[in-house]
Amino acid sequence: MGHTLLEKVWDLHTVRTLPSGQTQLFIGLHLVHEVTSPQAFDVLRARGWRVARPDRTFATVDHIVPTRERTRPFLDVLAEDMIAALERNCRDFGVRLAGLDDDRQGIVHIIGPELGLTQPAMTIACGDSHTSTHGAFGAVAFGIGTSQVRDVLASQCLALEPMKVRRIRVTGTLSRGVYAKDVILTIIHRLGVGGGVGYAYEYAGDVIARMSMDERMTICNMSIEGGARVGYVNPDETTFEYIKERPFAPGGEAFERAKAWWRSMASDPDARYDDDVEIRAEELTPVVTWGVNPGQSVPVTGRVPAPNGAGGDAQAIADALGYMGLRGGEPIAGTRVDVAFLGSCTNSRLSDLREAARIVSGRRVAPHVKALVVPGSASVKRAAEREGLDEIFRAAGFEWRSAGCSMCLGMNPDKLQGSQVCASSSNRNFKGRQGSPTGRTLLMSPAMVAAAAIAGEVTDVRALFT
Repeated sequence: MGHTLLEKVWDLHTVRTLPSGQTQLFIGLHLVHEVTSPQAFDVLRARGWRVARPDRTFATVDHIVPTRERTRPFLDVLAEDMIAALERNCRDFGVRLAGLDDDRQGIVHIIGPELGLTQPAMTIACGDSHTSTHGAFGAVAFGIGTSQVRDVLASQCLALEPMKVRRIRVTGTLSRGVYAKDVILTIIHRLGVGGGVGYAYEYAGDVIARMSMDERMTICNMSIEGGARVGYVNPDETTFEYIKERPFAPGGEAFERAKAWWRSMASDPDARYDDDVEIRAEELTPVVTWGVNPGQSVPVTGRVPAPNGAGGDAQAIADALGYMGLRGGEPIAGTRVDVAFLGSCTNSRLSDLREAARIVSGRRVAPHVKALVVPGSASVKRAAEREGLDEIFRAAGFEWRSAGCSMCLGMNPDKLQGSQVCASSSNRNFKGRQGSPTGRTLLMSPAMVAAAAIAGEVTDVRALFT
């Protein structure tokens, strides 16, 4: 019987099985940012330890950096302290850093693939829950906490529980106006926010096979929102073409040898799965979240659920409706939005911005809406400006910002105010997620965010196609 990619990568990186039943796993790439690393570095310094493999460690700044005014020192003292700490730690421990003035700076899950650091059959760890993004390349990638950041810095290893594998096949053909974001929101809605606990998700099927790497990264990024620790796509020619000639990718003959090995690490045709799910693409429409977790969503043509008749979910639905200020049974389309946010590690790549710009071109943001575009990296920003996308957004009434996590998590000046409603291309709609304890978030694709910005309310982007 064959093996899954997870099994192959896990076995290759296993150092030993611990008495607890956990696996001591070697980590091929450790990505670091400013928020979850200061205490970890402090422990190393206090104990006189070195970073075990600085050559397998790469840092950037993203979570707390301002996206408008970047003059140092920052007005936010805590943000300035975190940036200064990362700069000092990287200097002292010999870790490569894409700092604020580095042309490689950006959201950690954007720049890893951009630079070719992310490669198939790797184990990748980062102190950020959306590290599953890198699984789009056939890597086994997971988020870790600060204590585990310390462990990887000190030993380049982690103790982890083995996982089962659920294959999710997306088959058929997506309709126009249905994007990767709609696919993953549908998967989370159907399987539940806890449905993936204990699993790695392997995304497959002809829809996934036809997707670009940007689209696959969107899918894998939100695996964690469905409870899965890991989400991945088997590497193929699309993967290899993306990686080719990236700064940290192998070159020449080494690349051809790497391709052959990467291809061999894909799941075997006769691999056994612990569960197998099929999603029919023809059934999918643009999706909008209405509640306080990514599983609480409906098609843009649908209605917000009512607690009555919801069984065990009645109280959760009632609580979410109360927080969101929505009434059960009302259409989600027409919900007024105050802010439109294009950004985050889920949807701030060049292809995302191109599609949103196509929607807003020649149109204007509704007068009551604050709209901002935050590219995922300095590289994406430069490329978008070369294409004139920034001018399209500005002409439509969007603010054009520098790279960072921005309003995805509100750990920087980009925050919701009061009970504002935000149409967001990010990954989480938790209570208070975007910086205000009463702020409300509606997750959707970048094209849907663009449509909401223009209409001033949730609207079906398909009505704006020309």
